[in-house]
Amino acid sequence: MSASARRRSTVHDVARVAGVSRGTVSRVINGGYVSDSARTAIEDAIREVGYVPNTAAQNLVRQRTQAIAFIVHEPHALFLEDPNIGAIMLGTNETLSEADYQMVCLVVDSVRDTERVARYLNGGFVDGAVIVSARAQDPITKAVMRLDLPVTYVGHPPDVDAAWVGVDNRGAAQAVTSRLLATGRTRVGMIAAALDRDSGTDRLAGFTDALGDDFDPDLVEEVPLYSYADGAAAMTRLLERAPDIDGVFAASDAVAAGAMWALREAGRRVPDDVGVVGFDNSSWATRTTPLLSTVDQPAEGLGAAAAASVLAQLRDDQRPREGIMLPTPVVWRDSA
Repeated sequence: MSASARRRSTVHDVARVAGVSRGTVSRVINGGYVSDSARTAIEDAIREVGYVPNTAAQNLVRQRTQAIAFIVHEPHALFLEDPNIGAIMLGTNETLSEADYQMVCLVVDSVRDTERVARYLNGGFVDGAVIVSARAQDPITKAVMRLDLPVTYVGHPPDVDAAWVGVDNRGAAQAVTSRLLATGRTRVGMIAAALDRDSGTDRLAGFTDALGDDFDPDLVEEVPLYSYADGAAAMTRLLERAPDIDGVFAASDAVAAGAMWALREAGRRVPDDVGVVGFDNSSWATRTTPLLSTVDQPAEGLGAAAAASVLAQLRDDQRPREGIMLPTPVVWRDSA
């Protein structure tokens, strides 16, 4: 192979083949405006000469890393157990990959994690962040706001003034609880999880809305996490306190699956003795026996929308404050 064949193609080569100036080629490579005819000629020339942009050099000039943080504030074990987090992550990664960005996954489960992640963000290693499961007064939120990073939340923490994507947790919880009540259940309780974040409190509010004057706080069992283990333990406590319970709204499908296990262990049949509904329409919903009635939360779509929001902020150099809501229909199966 000759020396000229081994030589890496440059902007000069592209400009010569396309019949345009180097500046015009640079504008196309960096996303600037050129005429459609010039853009087509340049793109054809890039393919012909095999030009590969020096992304590292471009990023140094633009002070960009081409990386976006995906920050999850959950215990490490739940990160692996919860299919919703995985689906949100996949949706985020797909959208970022299409835009030639790398996703950097950061899990926060302790004060030490918070300090480590805050130092990492402060080091300029990412251009923006998607944040999942943020709590009220979350220290990671404070770190991100201090750095003025482009950020979008999955969910809408009440103390956050930033872009977010989410679902109508309250309305969807009310809808699935009302559907459960319509089956003739009269002693309906709830396993209310994650009340330290907006999704948990909104789902409890929706349950309360559906019950109206029949709401009984003694039929609500609070647990810290959207987890199978918490669902099983909470259902056991509910049965001890209210053995006549005949319906349960579990705040997530994982919680519902745990509750169904506890009911089976107690000799209760689902749905004959106790109707159970969940929230998410995750893989948990199709692994239970019977199949779980639930709310369809479009987790992958939430991740994709959050990533697109961060990319738009980087492109437009603006920090929007509005939210994007995705639909959450009820999916009725056999558990109620």
